[in-house]
Parts: sequence; C-alpha cells; structure tokens
Amino acid sequence: MEPEQASNDPSYDAAGHLPFAPHTELFGIAPEHHYSHLMQLGMDTLKHRLERLDGPSSGIRPEELQSAFSDINLDHPLGDMKQVLAELDKLYLSHAIYFQHPDYLAHLNCPVMLTSLLAEQLSSAINTAVETWDQSAGGTLIEQKVIDWACERVGYQGYADGVFTTGGTQSNLMALLLARELAGSLEPGHRGNVLAGLAANAHRYRILCSEFSHFSIQKAAALLGLGHEAVMTVGCDANRRMDPKALAGKLRQLKAAGLIPIAVVATAGTTDFGAIDPIAPIAALCREFGCYLHVDAAYGGALLLSRTQRQRLEGIELADSVSLDFHKSFFQPVCCSALLVKDKGMLGYLTYHADYLNPEAQTQAGVPDLVNKSLQTTRRFDALKLWLSLRAAGPDAIGEMFDTLIATTAELYKSFSRFPELQTAQRPSLTTLVFRFNDPALGSAELDECNRHIRARLAREGRAMIAATKVAGSQYLKFTLLNPHTRLEDIEAVLTDICKIGREQARHYKTSALYSA
Repeated sequence: MEPEQASNDPSYDAAGHLPFAPHTELFGIAPEHHYSHLMQLGMDTLKHRLERLDGPSSGIRPEELQSAFSDINLDHPLGDMKQVLAELDKLYLSHAIYFQHPDYLAHLNCPVMLTSLLAEQLSSAINTAVETWDQSAGGTLIEQKVIDWACERVGYQGYADGVFTTGGTQSNLMALLLARELAGSLEPGHRGNVLAGLAANAHRYRILCSEFSHFSIQKAAALLGLGHEAVMTVGCDANRRMDPKALAGKLRQLKAAGLIPIAVVATAGTTDFGAIDPIAPIAALCREFGCYLHVDAAYGGALLLSRTQRQRLEGIELADSVSLDFHKSFFQPVCCSALLVKDKGMLGYLTYHADYLNPEAQTQAGVPDLVNKSLQTTRRFDALKLWLSLRAAGPDAIGEMFDTLIATTAELYKSFSRFPELQTAQRPSLTTLVFRFNDPALGSAELDECNRHIRARLAREGRAMIAATKVAGSQYLKFTLLNPHTRLEDIEAVLTDICKIGREQARHYKTSALYSA
C-alpha cells in the first residue's frame, strides 16, 4: 500500500519507488513516511509468504539452498527495495522454519507475542543500548523493573538483582563464573581470580550437575579455565531428576579425594525430558557442603507464572542464582533471557570501570549503569519485549499459555495408547515427549536407522519438524510443544504419518533381509 505522500513527494520516482539514497535513509532523519513505506513493504512481503505457508519448513537441504547464494555479490546492491525483498523471500522467507505452524514440534522455539514484536520495532528503530544510563535512560529503569519483578517471582528478597542476557548459555556461564570467583576469594593468600588469575587450587574445583543437564555447563567450565573434566555428573531417579542421595554421596567422595566442589547446578526443566530436579533438598546439601547453588530454569521458569503449578519449583528461592529464558516458555523473541542472583554484591565480580564509559565516580554518584553487572558491553534493550507483554497481557496470561501446553502434552501422552508401534521413554514432565517407532522384528541398528529416516523424511517433505535424541544409546524421536494453539488432533496426524513411514521403512528392511538370505 503506497502512502498518500508518495504521489507528490520528489523523493519517489514515477513508479512510486524509494530511491537508493543511503545518505538520507536514516531513521529520524529521513521523512517519516519513508519509514512507514518500507515497513509496509516488509509486512506485505511477510503476509504474502504466510498466506502460502503449507508446512513448518520447505524441506530444502543445505547444499540446495547454498547454490542460490553463489551468484550474489554484496558489493553490487539491487537498489530497488521490491527487488531486495523479492530476493529475500527467495533466499530466506521461502525456506525459513516457522515455529508458529502447528506441525513444528522440534526444539524449544516458541511463537511470539505481538506485543514483543512491537517492542522490537520500537527499540530497534531508536537503537537503544542499555549498557549505560547516558545511552538508555528510561530503558535502564525498565530493565531494572523487569529484573526486580522476576526476582520477586523467584522469591528473592530485597538484596537480589540480575541482568538480561543472550540466553541460558550465557546465564549459566555467568553463574558459574560467580561460583568460581567466590571459591577463589576463599583461597588463603589469594587476591582473587579476577585480579590475579586462577588460584593454585583451581585444578581441584568441581562442578556437579545432573547427567541430563544442559551442555552449556561443560562449555562454561572450559571457558572458565576448569575444563570439561571438572564437571561431574550425578545420578538420577527413574524420572531423570537429580537424586539427592547420589549428590550427597558424590560430594562426600569429592571431599575425601581432596577435591573442591564449588557449585551444584540443578535443572528446572531438562531439554529432553523436562525433568525438574528437587531443588529444596539439593539446596540443603549445598549449604552443608559449602557449595554455590545455581538453578537452570531456562525452560521450566514459566512455572513461576502458573497459578496451579508454581509449587513444582519449590526451593528455587534458596538458589544463589537462577537462569530464565523468556524466549522459550514466556513467548518472547530471541534474545530475551536473564540471570538473577540472590546477593547483588556477587555481580561486582563482573564490574570493570572504564573512564570513557562507566567511571567509578559515576557509580559512586548513584548512576545506574547496567554494564557494571553484565558480561557484555553493548547490549540490546531486550527487556522492553517482556515489559510490553506484561503491561498489555499480564503474567497470568503467559502462565496460562504454558499451563495449556503442559495439559496438551499430558493428553498427547495418553493418545500414544492408540499407536501401539510407538514406544514412549517416560511420562512427560513439562511439554516434551520422547518416543520412538518400534518393530520387534528389527534389530537395534535397524531401529535406530528407521527412526532417523522417519525424522529426515518428515523434514524433507515439509510435513513436520520434530527433534531427535538418544536414550541409553538408542535413537529416539522427540516432540517439543511450545505453541499453545497447536491442537491435539494436529499432533495425532503427525503420529499417524510417523507410523506410516516407520512401517514402510520396516518393510524395506525385512524385504532386503529376505533377498540377502
């Protein structure tokens, strides 16, 4: 739709196109209707694509799409925005993965609230950077208000704080950095890791977590100079939750061996099974053994907003820190996450004063520079997304959407009784369900290959996107539900196709075996 001003505006050509004039097309400097026109072109392009969407993906393979990029020369612009957007539709929108489609059942990706998209548009246009007050002003206070609200939801009292991050991986890294710094500060004669480098005993530091915890724990240990081998996994119960008795035994074993357990990571919603570790008894053991307790609630943190299931996070307020991913179960766009800490003084380990940015005198004067508690310097105004969603819809609405997903997943689990060829790994805890196609006539290697084939074919045909994992070394499939509008009958239709593909592949194996005999 062309704006009314276009017909008489000399900035437009005879066809109503904007010229390619980068020296004028800056937000707030170029005429406002230029911005409106570009946004409308973008919306029209997206609308055109969504109207033709018949699956969560096109099924294109990497090598097929790569060839479309071979003749593109970024040194030679197209100029006309309609051509630019047509090219973008061909290269990106036509083959994007659409998380809002009911047949997207793969990873922890959610459809996003419209309010959060408005926030993205506003903050990106202004290009707010929230590291210092003089770059964000009200943005600083909005982020701080959201952090304070999240701390209250966890159950932290007045001295808590936090900061927005890029995701659970960064939040977990920061939490374990704080644990390492705390351990270093207790070393006799050591001036601290931040100032003097790792303590002499750092090679004895150990981090404990469930065998089903996120792989970012191992990555963090490596980045912190401790190494993957510093991470010790703890046995779990039948529901794949960390076993407090096993944790107590592991802590005693480490102490007896002269090692130093500096942190325990409890998971509130494991990636595959949604398992929630028993936080309260784990916290008691951390107090007994002098360990820092971090709760990775990147997935299950939305239970904080549930009016019926909040008790499943009992004890989370006892943790020294908590990771929350709002871009998972809070229905916000990537990136939108936070690290919360019970003691705001711990964030001082992240502070470095630069005279050109956040001088110490500025802090002493009470200026709230968020860079003083962040691993990042330049940082987007991601808090605005959640702020607008909370102000427009409220936390109960978000909690109800997550509750709906949990209920749908529970009903889906019951539906598996009508699909005898499908074998579930365990009853779902949150919104993931792990299962596999099973034919007793096939060997273990054939079953693994069969399940891989099912997933690959669904993706190749653009029929559905599902995930995969391994359980005790065997190949399984996985559904992850994060679209509260996905209907049970939609998912059951995918299950029907999984069984159909599985039977076809099983017949292929049996026929091949018959001919080779």
